[in-house]
Amino acid sequence: MILAGDIGGTKTLLGIFTAEQGGTQPIRQRSFPSQQYTSLELIIEEFLADGPERPTTGTFAVAGPVQRGAARITNLPWFVDAAAIRERFHFDLIHLLNDVQGTAAAVPYLGPEYLSTLRAGVADPNGAIAVIAPGTGLGEAFLTWNGQRYVAHPTEEIGRASCRERV
Repeated sequence: MILAGDIGGTKTLLGIFTAEQGGTQPIRQRSFPSQQYTSLELIIEEFLADGPERPTTGTFAVAGPVQRGAARITNLPWFVDAAAIRERFHFDLIHLLNDVQGTAAAVPYLGPEYLSTLRAGVADPNGAIAVIAPGTGLGEAFLTWNGQRYVAHPTEEIGRASCRERV
């Protein structure tokens, strides 16, 4: 059972997914107004209290650069630390990634009804893929083919210092 979240400055969307459900449709989900909470942990706590599920894995796509399993959320005074979440909620595994990187990771699984052609041409089946997401800022990510599958890469970074060093 996986707790997945899209963590943004306006809203935080959490959902619980299982392999039995195919992993694409949540068995339960809820949206939270991010500005009304002081941390992601409080939202997770409230969400988990609303149901019987006890996920063992968490994956969170956050608005902001992620380094060493931590991120300061853009447009929120939140610091998200994967190790602290794993410990507090007894998860076996936590994955923290940039939100646009998370969107990019989904691109190879999207059907044609979700895609728009900007300029017709001949697609390279193993070529790089770009994702551009205008919002509060201009989010960008890209995917490269590693010989077996596409791998998503973020473009947002905060330099050589870790998030912890900048707090």
